[in-house]
Amino acid sequence: MIDFCSQEAKPLLLVEEAIEKILMAIQEVTDYEVVELRAGLGRVLAENVYAIVDSPYDKNSAMDGYAFSSIDIDNQQDFSLTKVGTSWAGRPYHGQLTKGQCIRIFTGAVVPSELDSVIMQEHVTEKAEQVLFPAATKAFQNIRNAGEDIAVNSLVLDANKTLSAMDLGLLASVGVEKVAVKRQVKVAFFSTGDELKALGQPLVSGQIYDSNRYTLYGLLMEAQYSVTDMGVLADDPALLEASFIKAAQNYDVIITTGGASVGDADYIKEILTRCGSVNFWKLAIKPGKPLAFGKIGECHFFGLPGNPVAVVVTFQYLVLPALKKLAGAALSKKLQITAKCMSVLKKAAGRQEYLRGVLAQDDNGEFFVTSAGKQGSHILRSMSQANCYIVLPVSCEGVNEGEKVRVDLMPGADII
Repeated sequence: MIDFCSQEAKPLLLVEEAIEKILMAIQEVTDYEVVELRAGLGRVLAENVYAIVDSPYDKNSAMDGYAFSSIDIDNQQDFSLTKVGTSWAGRPYHGQLTKGQCIRIFTGAVVPSELDSVIMQEHVTEKAEQVLFPAATKAFQNIRNAGEDIAVNSLVLDANKTLSAMDLGLLASVGVEKVAVKRQVKVAFFSTGDELKALGQPLVSGQIYDSNRYTLYGLLMEAQYSVTDMGVLADDPALLEASFIKAAQNYDVIITTGGASVGDADYIKEILTRCGSVNFWKLAIKPGKPLAFGKIGECHFFGLPGNPVAVVVTFQYLVLPALKKLAGAALSKKLQITAKCMSVLKKAAGRQEYLRGVLAQDDNGEFFVTSAGKQGSHILRSMSQANCYIVLPVSCEGVNEGEKVRVDLMPGADII
């Protein structure tokens, strides 16, 4: 079985080769800004962050109970200590303690310097300010030491870390109020094509609603990017070229959909060659073969295919790594799983295919994947229903039911 769409005068560029070319052409932004901690969520750190205070700030109790000194323990029998006060969270005990004394203490409360142990309240008996400890009482238990999590002036987070909700809490715990983050990558995106119609307008024969701009808008809604929807451009070479040149003066990245193929109205590669440079065009990928990558001035240009599913696949596998590197974010690998395929999959050799699938896991932890439905590059329903890609290599000529396949979990998806 042959993929006639992949037959070219010279071999098509492999996906891995294309990603390597893209990343070699990208340099991260160097500008940064200082923002309030909450505004840093999802942004990329521009510099290392160090602790301003110890965390915990004080030696404190890990539970409700009684704080005492280990020198008072009698390992042979029960023993009593005199309770002389209480340490509350936020209200420490300030008195001096001597041998034979203890205090009532609550979770998170400061442990006085004279004491080094805490016993759970359920293990003791208190009567008339006398606290009875069992013979099996252990020393140095249930204490959180100052700086146990992070010591003052120590490194908390490295530069190029994308700040998560957990990171915000971590930084707040060591007194960090503001952070230096890489500036947002400025992205402009267009749809091209005479057939595209705006939502709210009636369709006539030969027209379709422009879904790609809505998809790209959703895919680009991350704190690392400043995004501008430039609308729909008609299949007019002069208009397209003028629009691209103007946008390239104000944005770091231009993304277009449509017009990257070889039809009479597909002008993207021709325009990019004339007003900029083409790094590569056409990949051994399905969906998404006609993809143009290059530059106009200092602006990186991605000319994606027009078919909706091809837009998503090429964005996630090729554009997203470029944006992450440009933003200064540490690059991560996609979660890949080996799963038993429960569907018969047809494929021709020649291109690496990304089929939409539904990944599930049984009670024994084994993974199973089924096709999410029709796989045409115009079929959005199966893309909406899928939680993964079934990735079939260039040489694969189909999959039988029960065979093991590579599965890439989609960003943000859950396994059912």
